[in-house]
Formats: sequence, C-alpha cells, structure tokens
Amino acid sequence: MLPEVTATRYVTPLREGGSLPGLLEADDLGTYVVKFTGAGQGRRTLVAEVVCGRLARLLGLRVPDLAVVHVDPVLGLAEPDEEVQELLKASGGPNLGMDYLPGSLGFDPLAYEVTAREAGRIVWFDALTGNVDRSWRNPNLLVWHGDLWLIDHGASLIWHHNWPKAGAAADRRYDASDHVLAPFAPDVAAAAADLAPRVTPALLDRCTADIPDDWLAGEPGFDHPDDVRAAYTRVLAARAPQVHERVEMGAPTPDRPSQAPGWLTGHPGTGPEPARARHAGKPGETR
Repeated sequence: MLPEVTATRYVTPLREGGSLPGLLEADDLGTYVVKFTGAGQGRRTLVAEVVCGRLARLLGLRVPDLAVVHVDPVLGLAEPDEEVQELLKASGGPNLGMDYLPGSLGFDPLAYEVTAREAGRIVWFDALTGNVDRSWRNPNLLVWHGDLWLIDHGASLIWHHNWPKAGAAADRRYDASDHVLAPFAPDVAAAAADLAPRVTPALLDRCTADIPDDWLAGEPGFDHPDDVRAAYTRVLAARAPQVHERVEMGAPTPDRPSQAPGWLTGHPGTGPEPARARHAGKPGETR
C-alpha cells in the first residue's frame, strides 16, 4: 500500500494544471504536490495517477514517490484565495501526493538529449496507458539531477471514463506524432521486447492494490472496489503484448494534422513556430 501522511500546511497552489494541485507539507517532514479528490476532474484522475505511477516505477521508469495525503479541511480557513478554500473544503480525507522534486526543471527538448532507448521506453509506456498529455506543448517531464522524470498521468487510461467500451482499448491505436520525444527516434520495438513480457496480471495487481477503496467505491457497473481493480488489470494486460504495433510515429495526415514544430524536429517550415520566432522583428528592424 502507499504510505500515508497527514498534511500540516498548505504552501501554495500550482496553477499550471487545470485541477489546481497544491504544494503541501506533511507530518513526515516531506513536501508533496497534491492532487485533490474535490477537484473538477474527479477521483478517476487520482486512480490513473496511482496505476500509472506504480506501473512506471515497477518497469524501471522514473516517477516521483506517491503517498496518500490526508487533508483536514481546516487547512483552508487561512487561505485568502476562495477557490483554494473551496477545494480544500471539498477534499477532506485521503488525497494523492507526489514527492516534490526541489530544483527540478521542466524538460526542454532543445536543451536535453534523450537516447532512442529511453525515448522508446517512455513512448511505449504512454501508448500502453493511453497517455494523451505528453506532447511538445505540454511535456509533463522534469529533469532532476540530470535524469528524466515522468509526471502527471491524470489524463491516462481514458477508457475508464466509459467502462462498457473499455474492452476495445486493447486494440486502440496510439498517435505519437505529437509526442514530445518523437524527434528523438524512439526505439519502441526494443522497449516492447523488454517491457511487454513484464506487464503480467500479477504485476498489474500490485499497482491496483495501491488504489484506496474510497476512490473506487460506487463506480458504476461494479459491485466492489476489487472488481474495478480487476477491470484495470484485464484491459492493460490485454493491451501490453501488441501495443507497439499500434504506435503511429509517421508524418501527420489529414486526419492527424498536428505535429511538433519545425524548430523542434529540425525541419523548418513544418508546424507552428515558437513565440520568439513569431514575434521577432525583420532583419534590421528595431523592436
């Protein structure tokens, strides 16, 4: 099970994400980036974070440590921001914390080189979990002590928003043309050969066992939290063996027009230009 801590101080909101996560201190003297049960995205976002975070760690990918952070709504009484007050009031009890990585930097593909092996493992993992939120627009990668760390998997496992059709997820294709690591020639086939055999029902059961019952209780179509856990295991176990064959890394088509910009891929004239290029003056022009 995930370690459990109690929040002692709300430090600051992190407004980069739509769910308004916050930086909190806890009674273990740790500092956590906390996603709240009372946020608009709901409990499934936290479930996706647990399943993907635990699975990534067991497969050897770097993700911050996870913890269940118990929040007393009284923490919100001293907050001047009414939005934060309401969020904390709605989030009493267990919430999800990710270990804060002090001094980490957001991944910049122009400043940090990624090997084809590491890029392939991350793209394969994102394809397995259906992560639609690791594009060049929003990498959700951090560089910490010179290593690449994966964060923010709340938009993964999108099929759990429609359980009656979740079985079809095993055959769903994964469009990686927008993936932030696409320009690094990810070796997805090598990643599949190494990682896919390790994604067994037993391994997946270890991941889902860490989901608090409270976040699974009352899921429509299921009688018990363990039934929901078993459903996650079934879908991911069915998808793992052949997901590499469903990764689309090719050039955009009319059905997939978006792509990484030319300044990132090394092919000028494709995709949108960076803001500094769009707003730069003409040669000799003073701004």
